[in-house]
Amino acid sequence: MLIALISTDYPPLRTSAAVQLRDLAQQIAGLGHRPVVIVPSPMSDKPWMVERMDGIEVLRLAAPPTRSPSFVRRAIAEMWLPFAMVRSMRRSPFASAQWDLLAWYSPPIFFGPLVAVLRRKCRARTYLILRDIFPEWALDLGLIKRGPVFFLFKTVAAIQYAIADVIGVQTPSNLAYLSSWASPSRRIEVLHNWLRITPDIGCSIALEKTALVGRKIFVYIGNMGVAQGLDIFLELVELSLDRTDIGFVFVGRGSEFARLQAAKVSRGLTNALFFDEIDSSEIPGLLAQCHVGLVALHPDHKTHNIPGKFVSYVQYGIPVLARVNAGTDLQRLIENEQVGKVYVGDSVSELKRLAEELVDDEGQLRAMADRGRRLGRSMFSPVAAARQIVASADAASANPGRDRH
Repeated sequence: MLIALISTDYPPLRTSAAVQLRDLAQQIAGLGHRPVVIVPSPMSDKPWMVERMDGIEVLRLAAPPTRSPSFVRRAIAEMWLPFAMVRSMRRSPFASAQWDLLAWYSPPIFFGPLVAVLRRKCRARTYLILRDIFPEWALDLGLIKRGPVFFLFKTVAAIQYAIADVIGVQTPSNLAYLSSWASPSRRIEVLHNWLRITPDIGCSIALEKTALVGRKIFVYIGNMGVAQGLDIFLELVELSLDRTDIGFVFVGRGSEFARLQAAKVSRGLTNALFFDEIDSSEIPGLLAQCHVGLVALHPDHKTHNIPGKFVSYVQYGIPVLARVNAGTDLQRLIENEQVGKVYVGDSVSELKRLAEELVDDEGQLRAMADRGRRLGRSMFSPVAAARQIVASADAASANPGRDRH
């Protein structure tokens, strides 16, 4: 089958979405299909470019940049994004491609018009890989208000839901959010996050050469934005200054990175280090130097997800210390599988108690690490994700009379 994988992120970007799309494309190719990754690129001199990365065809289409720090500019650019990509697509070698399956990764929520245009020409099956339920989570966190902007985004999100034959959500609880979209011709299913396990090739961050040498390390990797609510972990760092055997490492990027790093300096937090994001190939080497992985979701975040960093931690045998809102699927998963500890309150001293319980019990750490590896291999397999997505098109081939809208 000829399969389009549409996203804003793909290597050389280092985001979790880029890594996931790379792993997914490679697994789909391994199943005997032909995946083509379609991503926007701020090219100024040509409308399209095709390259081959690790055996995968990547079609880069000229489109406006969408990574502006301004929320308004980013929203405008993302709304124009699919139309710019359609214009560039029509001038590319894939303008008349007969796709068998169109799969797209959300966020963002704006690919609906692009998918609709591509489907109209070939009546391909469509699969929405839904990782965040937007704009609901932005409303929960107070980033937007229930007004014209919110309902505009709700309408845009509804377009992509309507175009999808199958919507793959992260967790069982997300099924309830989209239950109204289920129908005889549209299936809502759980598609777990995935991560390919790669060998430890070392890391440019060498903690044995820092002031944290010899300490038990709590590590945070990934985005540092409003949705993560990382301030409580910075308070944990400050409260843990008395533990000279414990250190904290934060690696990533995001809107809160500079502020958190500045707060670390102003408070004199000598037990913490901040590093810019690293290539995904270095993550196994980083985690091999650490003992506990930190996961943070803002306490007002009511929608459910399983962050990519959590998948990384368990895959590589790192127990988890998570601060989340109560009753989430992530809380239940960590507690039921016994791969770490979860805190749902606002007491930094209680969070510190849990952190110390983790690192002060070597036997518990090893047992949690082993359970995490088993969980990662059973639940977060990229092969399983690829097969599940491809199966949606295989099912349609077996039943060609089924309505495709």
